[in-house]
Amino acid sequence: MSTVRADAFGAGPLSRAAALIHTLVTVEALMLLTAAPGLAGLFLLAPDPANLPLAALCLLPLGPSAAAALYALHHRGGDLTELRPSRVFLRGWRLGAGPALKLWAPLLGWLTVIAFTLTHFPATGLPGWWAFLLAVTGVGSLLWGAHALVLTALFAFRARDTARLAAYFLFRHPRATLGALSLLILTAAGTALLTEALPALLAAPLLLSLLRAGRPLITETREEFTA
Repeated sequence: MSTVRADAFGAGPLSRAAALIHTLVTVEALMLLTAAPGLAGLFLLAPDPANLPLAALCLLPLGPSAAAALYALHHRGGDLTELRPSRVFLRGWRLGAGPALKLWAPLLGWLTVIAFTLTHFPATGLPGWWAFLLAVTGVGSLLWGAHALVLTALFAFRARDTARLAAYFLFRHPRATLGALSLLILTAAGTALLTEALPALLAAPLLLSLLRAGRPLITETREEFTA
């Protein structure tokens, strides 16, 4: 009669799938919990352009929470017997909250200016092509922010160096940038067609997809820009 080695427990495909689901659910819950004050305020705001600055303030906690989630998902284990997603998330929060906020806050401010200008565009007196230019700038800023968030979550660079690397990787790894763009489009479409809560409900799977899309820039950063 065949025997099963004790060290093989928790290493099969079903166990790995269960480990992934457990990690996603735990990270999702912790991300929503740490960002809850801001998200609660965001859902209470009326959909009025005048509330854009308040919406940006409500979104401030989301940056550190997303960075901690990326850290936890990147360092997740595949063995069901060795899972510590909550501990890894809290470590990611402790290490990355400050650095993430240094980039996240200016990004939110810049996006708020763009959104406010677009919602009040007729009053600006600018030619119509400026609206298109502002929209493209906003999308580019979001893609830069996605790369910057990944780099902040996984590496201990100064904020200015992270900002430069994120801008460099926008064109250095177009597949990673296109991957982030596809996630952005998917999230925007799902939000418009289904519910505004969709990005919050699917935050962990979306961030895991962002990590997978960003593998080339993660690899190059580790090999070329770290000792």
